[in-house]
Amino acid sequence: MIKTFDSFSAEDTFALARSVAEKSEAGDVFALIGGLGAGKTAFAKGFAAGLGIDEPVVSPTFTILQIYEGGRMPFYHFDVYRLGDVTEMDEIGYEDCFYGEGVSLVEWADLVEDVLPKSVTFVTIAKDASKGNDYRKITIESRKDEDNSH
Repeated sequence: MIKTFDSFSAEDTFALARSVAEKSEAGDVFALIGGLGAGKTAFAKGFAAGLGIDEPVVSPTFTILQIYEGGRMPFYHFDVYRLGDVTEMDEIGYEDCFYGEGVSLVEWADLVEDVLPKSVTFVTIAKDASKGNDYRKITIESRKDEDNSH
């Protein structure tokens, strides 16, 4: 299923992400794709809010994984931009997150597509300067694996 949304501000992006997170369940993995400055961090902040997390959320660029446990379930926030190789995902224990008791959000997910589960929701954020500097087109595509194996 593919849905497309128009965002005209960081607040719009935050609100959309919040509503997506409110419907998420343990084991859900969200693959966030977008260029520098696209709004991935605004999405992550809204997502955390939708899980009931009230601590500050920052992009974990240098730590690769930030774990937030203050909401209704753990939130595993990955930023894989600086990974040298997809095998580094093994070193940080991504499988425990993807197949655990929380929900995972992976920024720059296109760089680690090989390790994403078959059931994943892709969130693509794209700028369109012709519609204004703050405009973003956000596409959400759920891919569900019917037998739920990994």
